[in-house]
Amino acid sequence: MPKENAIETRSSRKVYGAGSEAVVALDDVSIAIRKGEFFTLLGPSGCGKTTLLRLIAGFETPTSGHILLNGQDITDVPPNRRPVNTVFQSYALFPHLSVRENVGFGLQMKGRPASEIGTKVERALSMVQLGAMADRKPAQLSGGQQQRVALARALAPSPEVLLLDEPLSALDLKLRKEMQSELKRLQHELGITFIFVTHDQEEALTMSDRIGVMSSGRLLQIGSPREIYNHPVNRFVADFIGETNFIPADVHDGTATIAGDIAMQVAPDSPQGRHTIAVRPEHVRILNDPAAAPMRATVTDTTYFGTDSHVRMLLQGGTEIVARYQSEAAGGDAPTTGTDVGVSFAPGSVQVLQD
Repeated sequence: MPKENAIETRSSRKVYGAGSEAVVALDDVSIAIRKGEFFTLLGPSGCGKTTLLRLIAGFETPTSGHILLNGQDITDVPPNRRPVNTVFQSYALFPHLSVRENVGFGLQMKGRPASEIGTKVERALSMVQLGAMADRKPAQLSGGQQQRVALARALAPSPEVLLLDEPLSALDLKLRKEMQSELKRLQHELGITFIFVTHDQEEALTMSDRIGVMSSGRLLQIGSPREIYNHPVNRFVADFIGETNFIPADVHDGTATIAGDIAMQVAPDSPQGRHTIAVRPEHVRILNDPAAAPMRATVTDTTYFGTDSHVRMLLQGGTEIVARYQSEAAGGDAPTTGTDVGVSFAPGSVQVLQD
């Protein structure tokens, strides 16, 4: 049985200003986010993802359209009456209050009894493994610990939906990785709907049940991380989610032809005519014998990244492509600049894009 929806936005539009000064931040966005899922809004700065989050939180009102929570229209319900909490990019902790007092502040403002506040604060601190630091001030904590306090404060009132607006962007790489695992663990244990906003593709791919990719106020594609990565709907999505090779091709009846006469199979229902095909670098195969491969290329650069190596090449016809492979698999014999090599693509890896 499919899960019920926790949050829905129906034809939501947000316009700032009027007339020639109007800025469309959201343009007819409809989305259904299921109960208990980790859903990520992914896109570049200015794409509308934070605006959408603010509509769900109630900090902004849509110019048109509706916001639903558990099937009920909450478009005009103020934020303090929505069972929704937000973790912001800025932790916004009170420096003069202890960790315990920071976590309990929201409950105190709601007029909850002291006994309830104490119980919920202790439970929230336990969730983020900060019980031993309850009496410290924010200045005595690391960046990662401060982020956990902000998370505990948002979780303490037991919200039905937790909104996270790029909460990890201020952390260094190691702490960010740790907090990614921590957030996913918490979401799985609590079963709360998480809506996470980020511009970091890796973050979205590793943490999410589903991803919504946004650009210029529009929602371009929704799907699982694997669907988004392997089957992007257009060039923007393919380019934004990881590195991709783009090659112009003539597509007819399930065949894509590049460089004049090199043909390869694509999906039978692919759009016909002149299009761009996309191939991920890990699906590009390099052969030492050019005569034994369907395509020939000349190596222009080889870069070692530790576990991976990247080889840049020019196909016949001048199109640049990149191959990525595990360094150990190459046995240390990466092709050198100027070498002519053979190239092939893994079966089923070529995607025809709607430009």
